[in-house]
Amino acid sequence: MEGYVALTVVLGCAFAVVGIAHLVHRRTAVAPDAVGASPAQSGERPREHALSRFHVRWYALTVVFLAFDVEMLFMYPWAVVVAAEGWAAVVEMFVFLVVLMAGVVWARREGAFRWS
Repeated sequence: MEGYVALTVVLGCAFAVVGIAHLVHRRTAVAPDAVGASPAQSGERPREHALSRFHVRWYALTVVFLAFDVEMLFMYPWAVVVAAEGWAAVVEMFVFLVVLMAGVVWARREGAFRWS
């Protein structure tokens, strides 16, 4: 029973802190809906909606960027263990880079890097 009393006290204190923080925010807020009332970060009004559609060429470029980003995620831990693993790790990384380069060649052939 003592454990439940301590749990109740901790939960009560947590709810009290959250409630007080909410009340302080309500009393000191600049605007009730600051996100809707303020302009964009540059200080100017946005020209279009934030969820507007992008041109399809950006999606192909994004996939290429993500491929290189994931490559870096694999290369950092590989660089740490390559000395201990030996030639097997070097061969595995070159196979991975060949697969990645095949993706880049495909993206170039599909026109992902052309902006016209």
